Amino acid sequence: MPDARVFDAGCRDCPRLATFLDDVQGRYPDYYCRPVPPFGDADARFLVVGLAPGMHGANRTGRPFTGDHAGILLYRMLHEYGFSSAPESVAPDDGLELTGGRITNAVKCLPPDNKPVGAEINTCNRFLAAELATLPAGAVVLALGGIAHRAIIKAVGGRQADFKFAHGAVHALSGFRLLDSYHCSRYNTNTGRLTEAMFAEVFDQARLMLEP
Repeated sequence: MPDARVFDAGCRDCPRLATFLDDVQGRYPDYYCRPVPPFGDADARFLVVGLAPGMHGANRTGRPFTGDHAGILLYRMLHEYGFSSAPESVAPDDGLELTGGRITNAVKCLPPDNKPVGAEINTCNRFLAAELATLPAGAVVLALGGIAHRAIIKAVGGRQADFKFAHGAVHALSGFRLLDSYHCSRYNTNTGRLTEAMFAEVFDQARLMLEP
């Protein structure tokens, strides 16, 4: 289990999210329905930051981007670029391991309609800040979407106006570089906002940035 500064399995600091998780647990008693921990290599130089657990994905399985559409493309790319031992993440006990990579979320709990409010993003930001502080020198952080991007900037005390989100953009921050991508959500992939080729280009960038 990660350091308590990075993750708190019992956190209920956001009343709306805590109440919602209780409601979802009542409707789906077999679901995980708790804050979802980061997953992957503790010493990773490549950190992927998503938005929040999905209802029938990470909130069901307890592993980021596992069990829903958003994880299909992400884990395939992680595998193709040498970070994952398998191209598909099915369940926490499937034996999949990440090497040199880790996945986390800006908000650790499932939000209603997949939309955390600003206060919830801010409350959870201390965990992201602590996780970013553990990264080794030369790390690359991949932000999936604008909310994750802005959460990262806030976590390191940056000015949002100085670091604008744009797909494929790279930002130099203290101790690591931030790489932006559109989120690999069903909506973005189905509409062509994010194609597999576009996502592969982002991973190409990440691999080049991680070279010694």
